[in-house]
Amino acid sequence: MADAVAAAQVPAGASLSAPRSNAHEIDIRISGASVEAFAQYGKLDSCAIGTPAQSLAWVSAWVATAAPDCVFATIVEAGDPVFSLALEVVRKGPCRIARFMGGTHANGNFALAFPRWLAGEKSAEINALMTAIGRDRPDIDVVVLERLLPECSGFANPLLALPCINSPNISLAVNLEGGFTKLVAGPSGKRKRKKHRTQARKYESAGGFRRIEANTIDEVDRLLDAFFAMKASRFRKAGIVNVFAEAEVQNFFRKLFGDALPRTPKPFALHGLEVGGKLRAVTGASLSGQRLICEFGSIADDEMMVASPGEYLFFENIREACEQGLAVYDFSVGDELYKRLWCDIEIRHFDVLAPLTVKGRMTAGSMRLTAGFKTFVKNNPTVWRLTKLLRRRTIGRKPAPPDSDED
Repeated sequence: MADAVAAAQVPAGASLSAPRSNAHEIDIRISGASVEAFAQYGKLDSCAIGTPAQSLAWVSAWVATAAPDCVFATIVEAGDPVFSLALEVVRKGPCRIARFMGGTHANGNFALAFPRWLAGEKSAEINALMTAIGRDRPDIDVVVLERLLPECSGFANPLLALPCINSPNISLAVNLEGGFTKLVAGPSGKRKRKKHRTQARKYESAGGFRRIEANTIDEVDRLLDAFFAMKASRFRKAGIVNVFAEAEVQNFFRKLFGDALPRTPKPFALHGLEVGGKLRAVTGASLSGQRLICEFGSIADDEMMVASPGEYLFFENIREACEQGLAVYDFSVGDELYKRLWCDIEIRHFDVLAPLTVKGRMTAGSMRLTAGFKTFVKNNPTVWRLTKLLRRRTIGRKPAPPDSDED
């Protein structure tokens, strides 16, 4: 399996020439969620490379629904923003941590940056940015930037100049070049097609089925209501903390996918598989250039679970991505069998732990140890399999089906 990285595309119409500036005229600005900060961030978003969880749409939706303590840390050249971190400050024990907005929901991260600015060594500017954050926000103990991509559109991630470690989880993706016919050719593809036909017959006998996409606010609400209920049930039975339970998180996703409806193509889209008039599987995806990223997915814990509705929906989602000419379908963070059945790309992420205070150094050290333990467990198939088995047995649950969404 190839070890590769995500490659978001330079936005349409974006110029690769440097902003009007003298490259030596550099300013660093640290601010809260002011009108000026959003204007600067939006200006950069219109011509930057970056990933969906750092887009203006994502940041605006999170600020509007979660009302976080915001920090915009921006590098400016002659009045033009060239790099920006949109962070939220949260408390972890006695420490205050600055992290990407959305916390664990933000995956495959690459901060907004002007392409030409990324060329060359940027460690001095990035370290100066951290110093400015510590100076202007002395209450922040450590900057924690998790699940960072090593590169984007061929540019190295400048944040990796900071102290970093391997992220415990990898991300899996499938190369769509050559189209769907090529993707499902060969013995493994033949098995996929056969199983897909068998599933369709089961769904027909259960009252008919259809794949749907949310195109109205009511449809967004319906698919998200179903997804949140599915996730709550499955997390509860698996003994996992439900990261979608908070009202602010649910409101965030409603706004994020709702606000995306008028745009073509949608930067964030919801799909569902309905069988017998009931939603049995739901996925939420983001579009990053020629890359479609599955941000989340779940299946209903009911009688149709044995027919793998999640697997069926992924088949159709991947088929549509091929028809749209996309280059990659990214299953995002988490190593599961149902992903491995498709994927030929592994994406390694990194976590930055940049302490700003003495307490921050202690917290960063503790987080490194925890991440190291998680990495050992999750990268050892036998240990990880036993861990999940023990977790399920503590609540008397049988092993999850092949298209389980539990990590």
